[in-house]
Amino acid sequence: MKVTVKKIDDANVVVSGTLDAKAMEENIDKLAVQAGKELKVDGFRQGKVPPHVVKKMHGEKLEQDAEGEAVRELIDEGLKKAKIKPEDMLGQPAFKKYEKTDKGIDVEVEISTRPEIDLEGYMDVVPKYTKPKATKKDLDAKMKEFAEQQAPFTKIARKRAVKDGDTTMIDFEGFIDGVAFEGGAAEKFILKVGSASFIPGFEEQIIGMQYEEEKEVVVTFPKDYGSEDLAGKEATFKVKLHEIQEQKAGEIDDTFAKKILNDEKATVKMLEEKLESQITSETLSKLYNEDLKPKLIEGLVKKFDFALPNNIVDQEVDAKVNAKAQAMDEKELETYKTDIKKLDELRDSVRDEARDSVKATFIVDALAKKEKIEVDDQEVMSALYYQAMMSGQDAQELVKYYQENNLMPAAKMGLMEDKLFGKMLGFDK
Repeated sequence: MKVTVKKIDDANVVVSGTLDAKAMEENIDKLAVQAGKELKVDGFRQGKVPPHVVKKMHGEKLEQDAEGEAVRELIDEGLKKAKIKPEDMLGQPAFKKYEKTDKGIDVEVEISTRPEIDLEGYMDVVPKYTKPKATKKDLDAKMKEFAEQQAPFTKIARKRAVKDGDTTMIDFEGFIDGVAFEGGAAEKFILKVGSASFIPGFEEQIIGMQYEEEKEVVVTFPKDYGSEDLAGKEATFKVKLHEIQEQKAGEIDDTFAKKILNDEKATVKMLEEKLESQITSETLSKLYNEDLKPKLIEGLVKKFDFALPNNIVDQEVDAKVNAKAQAMDEKELETYKTDIKKLDELRDSVRDEARDSVKATFIVDALAKKEKIEVDDQEVMSALYYQAMMSGQDAQELVKYYQENNLMPAAKMGLMEDKLFGKMLGFDK
């Protein structure tokens, strides 16, 4: 089998050759003989099934196996000619041609490899910034926020109608078609208007209610509501407003500090130091995510120019197209299914973004190796548990979602990226 190799660029080559029909037929015969020694067929002794019987029974499978073996031999020979180590090959080879003729099968496959990147001068793109520091105004506001959060709810001094943002105490009972449903009632329930914690439309109808007023609130449960018995159905709630409440900050003293820090030796000064560190960390995190990180990625992508593995870029294009498809309605989605030209235009529209994303991934990976940045599985798990805690999600369910959707590698890459950029920006100093 004659194999030729054509280099596209430093990360991609095309391997071409013809899978000889006669050689593949001989290969099929060999496979048939081998299979005949293992098959059990009525009328024949174990291991004595003739090749022609095996071919008649499993001809299509034997042909596929023979072709697959011939393709692997072609790729192996192509890798040797291109001086590419098998472990440097990225993803699966992409078939550009697979045409059957009388002489055999003409094959062209594109093979992508990990790019080599010259990282010289990578620190040149690090943006300059001033490390944030908590001001007294920030600290006072945070202390007041903590004090208000710890304060009990109390009835407001003056009776008035409910306004958006008020915290109310209400009774409610829900009915569907005049029948009360399970879990749809509560007494002296604390509800903050505008919190979006209730069914859409419920909280808005509380606005304007007076003390001890009773009112019927009509809403429709979302179609994707967790309970199938309620999803998409209209419900009427009988609501009674008892009072509007507020939280007034108590005195900020050492007793308050002991409660917040859960430490009998705590003082207001110790609490201020803790909060100052927290505010600085939060401010720095916001600066990093909204400004420094995007600038770093943009700077690295612009600074380094190297060939990208085409199959990885195509995978990223597919991912971005699929993400856009998720936001399309059925009618729009159907137009892309029936119009190949329109689909190609969509793919072309995201290709530059996909290339930049792939490029950034390879740069970060190379820099992480250079800087000896590592992230283990336990760090990924800890990050996911923290994310769940901060967002009020079930940590085990979040981890399960990441595992089932193959998102763990992306989470690990994200942590590695943040570790790397943090070191480049001097966060560890």
